[in-house]
Amino acid sequence: MKKILALCLAAMLVLSALPALADSPVEISILFEGCNVTDDAAVLEKLNPYLAEKIGVSIKPVWGTWGNFDDLAFNAVTTGSDEYDILFTCSWTKNEYAPYAKKGAYVRLDDPDDNLLADYGKELCEVLPALLFEGAMTEGPDGQKGIYAVPGFKDFATMNTWDVNVTLLEKYGYTLDDVVSAGFYGWGDIFAAVKAGEEADGSVFYPFIFEGAVAERNVIGTPIVTGDANSLLSYYMNVEDVSVPGAYGNTFVNKYATPEFEKFVRQMRAYYEAGYIDPAVAIGETATDAWRNAQNTANYLISSEVSLYGYEFTTSEARGIQVAYVMTTDAPYIDNTSVQGAMMAISANSAHPVEAMKFLNLLNTDPYVMTLINYGVEGIHYNLNEAGEVEFVADARSTYSPWTNGVGNVTLLPPQKGQGADFQEKFAEFYGGSKKLPIYGFTFDIKPVETEIAAVANVKEAYALSLFTGAVDPETALPELLSKLDAAGMQKIVDEANAQLNAFLGN
Repeated sequence: MKKILALCLAAMLVLSALPALADSPVEISILFEGCNVTDDAAVLEKLNPYLAEKIGVSIKPVWGTWGNFDDLAFNAVTTGSDEYDILFTCSWTKNEYAPYAKKGAYVRLDDPDDNLLADYGKELCEVLPALLFEGAMTEGPDGQKGIYAVPGFKDFATMNTWDVNVTLLEKYGYTLDDVVSAGFYGWGDIFAAVKAGEEADGSVFYPFIFEGAVAERNVIGTPIVTGDANSLLSYYMNVEDVSVPGAYGNTFVNKYATPEFEKFVRQMRAYYEAGYIDPAVAIGETATDAWRNAQNTANYLISSEVSLYGYEFTTSEARGIQVAYVMTTDAPYIDNTSVQGAMMAISANSAHPVEAMKFLNLLNTDPYVMTLINYGVEGIHYNLNEAGEVEFVADARSTYSPWTNGVGNVTLLPPQKGQGADFQEKFAEFYGGSKKLPIYGFTFDIKPVETEIAAVANVKEAYALSLFTGAVDPETALPELLSKLDAAGMQKIVDEANAQLNAFLGN
């Protein structure tokens, strides 16, 4: 009898547990990019119960950094790992959006037979501009175009800028107008004066610290060509009006074979030899850290930045200086690369695509979720001042600082101190004035020239960064590079890209 009672009791316990199990939230793992997060306990304590109640989901974030994200993401998409249900992707990371959508790494969100966007992302589709989804269209493994990631509603148009430390500039009697009027080729006197002043105490100071590829785009006026992951091609914009073709028309050219490129690298060499450029930016292993550390510690005069509206408020406060961003084109420009600059994709290996889509929908439409993930918990990580603006708590922010642009819909966030209550309205208005490039929507399909690209990319890697930063003499290095590129099949790549562009434009 006791045995029967024990069995009945065990059965009752199992049955009583079934509803609880059925109601348990589904855990999804998310790989973020560019974050500085070492303590997310307080955030998850608030966030996961809210998500469980709203959509039956909890999240397990993996806070990728600028240093480790590429390897984590690349490993996931190349090995078929199911470690992440959602992962950041874009036009510039190692798990680049368009090529890996074509390889089948991401779930098609608008699949006609299983339309996750229509079924679980209706609010998302109403909130995000149609332009973003237009730019997210890319080929999948079946050759059909579709949407394979949710684009971030952030700075969806590109602002290539010079980042200027105005505080330091004015310390030596110069103004922002002096920097603008002199232009890149005329900064030598300013660099010399500031370097001499800063080194008067015996220290070493480099006034010009930048990201090499961005500096090249700033000076020459060349956007990233979507699909050209190895940066072999250039499309020359008309920087006075980016909506019309530039010097070479609607044509791609060998990035390294134009008079404009030669002039640029010769000037970089002159600045490097004068001691104005930190040698660390010319070394792949140290370039990013040297550039970002100089910015973060205000230990620079002019730097490079792919900026966004209002970013000067954020960086000025963080660095304790006045920062200004000088745009290098007449308006922010819209191309696939900018629209695909920050996206969240559902892994094709995820066991929970529906729950992942529900989360992405809520993330991009619910201010509470977006603010909690980006800014943390009010009263711990930040406080709201009388104007309703966010003021971060320094100690807490140092351990919880996600990269906001990599998360989602930034227009849901409250303004930060100094931005003003109407910041989000101005943000939307500013990007509403952006201009589409004439080649908007084009993606280079490298498949017909994969062999040549592999050979050319190896050659380019040995020279590009050094030339961009002035670390080698272009008098000898540039002819060597051009000769080797030619031998490796560069012209075939250029011809193929132009054939595709002509077909895309209907020529």
